[in-house]
Amino acid sequence: MNTENVNRASSAATGFIIASLIFIALFVAVKFSLQVPAIDADRNAARAKALAEIRATEDKSLNTAGWIDQSRGIVRLPIETAMQIAAQKWQNPAQARADLLSRQENASKLAPVKPAAPSQFE
Repeated sequence: MNTENVNRASSAATGFIIASLIFIALFVAVKFSLQVPAIDADRNAARAKALAEIRATEDKSLNTAGWIDQSRGIVRLPIETAMQIAAQKWQNPAQARADLLSRQENASKLAPVKPAAPSQFE
């Protein structure tokens, strides 16, 4: 065996081990020196407030009556009331279907547009 080849191989192995140890030491140092910022309680509170507002709006929309578009006669009804009206109307299916189609036609009409004011040059 050639001692020069053995020396090169052992030097390469020793260099690799030293480089690996340096890499591991740097990795551990960076891992422990960097602190991950904690989630702010303010951010959590803001999300909770926004969610509460969304839920309140949903609750109001589902449980109170109101106008959606008064010019076309579209209203918002509470679910219970709407179910009672639907059950009552569908006692006579032919009349209920005709009423439903007329309401759908009325709801899909374009809203009236105010005429534009004439310009000063007309």
